Amino acid sequence: MRPELLNPLFTEVEALKGVGTALAKPLGRLGLKRLVDLLFHLPVGWIDRKRVTALDQADVGQVVIVRVTPTEYRFGRSPRAPSRIVATDAEGNTVALVFFGNSSGYAKKLYPLGEPKTIGGKLEQYDQWLQIVHPEIVEDAETLPPREAIYPLSEGLTGKRLAALVAQGIERAPDLPEWIEPSLKQRHGWPGWREAVARIHADPADAKARERLAYDELFANQLALQLVRASSRRRRGQPLAGDGRLRDALKLPYSPTGAQSRTIAEIEGDLAQSAPMLRLLQGDVGAGKTLVALIALLIAVEAGTQGALLAPTEILARQHYDTLSRMLAGVPVTVAVLTGRDKGSARESTLMGLADGSIDILIGTHAIFQEAVRYRRLGLAVIDEQHRFGVAQRMLLTEKSERPPHLLAMTATPIPRTLTLSQYGEMDVSRLDEMPPGRQPIETRVISDDRLGEVVESVGRLLAQNGQAYWVCPLVEESEVSDLAAAEDRAATLRARFGGKVGLVHGRMKPPEKDAVMAAFQAGRVQLLVATTVIEVGVDVPNATLMVIEHADRFGLAQLHQLRGRVGRGEGRSVCLLLRTAGPLGETARARLALLRESNDGFRIAEEDLRLRGAGEILGTRQSGEAAFRLATPEQMNELIETATQDARLLVDRDGGLEGERGQAARLALYLFERDAAVGLLRGG
Repeated sequence: MRPELLNPLFTEVEALKGVGTALAKPLGRLGLKRLVDLLFHLPVGWIDRKRVTALDQADVGQVVIVRVTPTEYRFGRSPRAPSRIVATDAEGNTVALVFFGNSSGYAKKLYPLGEPKTIGGKLEQYDQWLQIVHPEIVEDAETLPPREAIYPLSEGLTGKRLAALVAQGIERAPDLPEWIEPSLKQRHGWPGWREAVARIHADPADAKARERLAYDELFANQLALQLVRASSRRRRGQPLAGDGRLRDALKLPYSPTGAQSRTIAEIEGDLAQSAPMLRLLQGDVGAGKTLVALIALLIAVEAGTQGALLAPTEILARQHYDTLSRMLAGVPVTVAVLTGRDKGSARESTLMGLADGSIDILIGTHAIFQEAVRYRRLGLAVIDEQHRFGVAQRMLLTEKSERPPHLLAMTATPIPRTLTLSQYGEMDVSRLDEMPPGRQPIETRVISDDRLGEVVESVGRLLAQNGQAYWVCPLVEESEVSDLAAAEDRAATLRARFGGKVGLVHGRMKPPEKDAVMAAFQAGRVQLLVATTVIEVGVDVPNATLMVIEHADRFGLAQLHQLRGRVGRGEGRSVCLLLRTAGPLGETARARLALLRESNDGFRIAEEDLRLRGAGEILGTRQSGEAAFRLATPEQMNELIETATQDARLLVDRDGGLEGERGQAARLALYLFERDAAVGLLRGG
């Protein structure tokens, strides 16, 4: 249960005066189901009103409130012609009140000649006339606020109605004890929580109120992560100290880079501790994360425990199985793979091997932490493509052992520092910022799609030389069906030209069919792989040297960079062709493609992607289960995340966590911003 003080905030909106079934529907479409949702539905802008007694050209472009007297009707003969009412202000200045949509009867009824009315609206100039289009009659001019908030709305809900409901919500909202460290609050000049909510709805331009609420949300998120970290550190894990025998047996094609060696040393140091490791490994495409993960898994096996590697898709899991099996050739380690499609005796054999300890390393999808999967002694869990999994899913895997295993999370999507702190604040972070020897730089070109024929010709020349290429189809809309149609159409066109050299892979294929096409591409029987963006095109094919991406201007930087990284894995010169929509591009799309053309640095690209697109899109927060932010903007994250992290650490490490006076208030913040789901120790608190 939530602390009782917060109960009014979690009241259903139907409890507010005037909210019945009809009004609850448009509110529900906006996600406004409880009073707290209304309070956190912040204005996106505002209208400033200016009260005037006389109209003046100097006020053109402003919203004015003025008292006028209608003097003449000027209605056109056609029903489509606008209806105009000529009116004068107190000093005799003339203004036209303009109405569209066959509204002469409506206009006459509202504005009888000779009867003064107080009106509001945007003052415009049309030819020599001052005019106000569709003015609003103002009944309560004296009480009307000079600044009106603009809210995101839904059909059936007006801004005026929503503002009235928000006012009811503010009236019911309780005063909450302060969770911000006092000197910090004073230094920034922030109001209290309830005052900040009232101020932001009264004046959307109130920067201090908006900053305070953004900070509250970031602080609650960081506190949740710090509590997870502290809880994990308190649990006694199993120190893992390997003897090096398995690592010495590895026959590597190259010596590890400095970044790999540094990261391996950090991991080895973590594994030797009794507190379970919580480490995030970031590495650009091709930076060598797989080798680092393998070394970590071998340390766990050398120490007499088992390792598990979790991948988000079946394709990626089986690719890891093939890659690790090749790397471990001649090394006395047993590796197995387990995915949702494994059934019958094969699955039973794997489960038995895990339970009796004869399987050293298990690779698989979510299936590896189902209830039926029991390990003899799980020492290390590695999660690949970490951005696909939330905090709760990370914690699930750590419960597969009597003593919590060490956890290494990896991502090939470089994450900006602000997002690393906000999404993985409970983890230590390692970065692979060097490329292994032999990794080729990729030449990137931007080409208008009206030159599609030339691109197809260049693909033909590559295939004639036994080369291989990827062709990624456009993201038509957020729909797997539309992606599939685009991919099928493109594959059909290319097959008409290149015949059986073309393969098609998409997310709606059955796993065996998908695996067969991937295997054919890897073996070179398929030379041109057409794919949608809903799957991981994760096969490592060194012979593939060309990546074609249609309508590249519709994609985010990080996704384009990931797709580009599928080539450049062999010795040959690799090229990525970004086909952009013909005609003028928007400023953001143009900046995005220009940066990709000039840079192969995934970390730089990620920072720019955050600036251009925002946090949610980069990490896919809605899909991943990570904490989405309702109030904090990317700019505010940049400015406030470090302070919020330090404040949360201070509370947990020095001020007694949730038990002190400020800690009890902070507990309210966790519930208020719904970060309690990530912190199991708050359940029932």
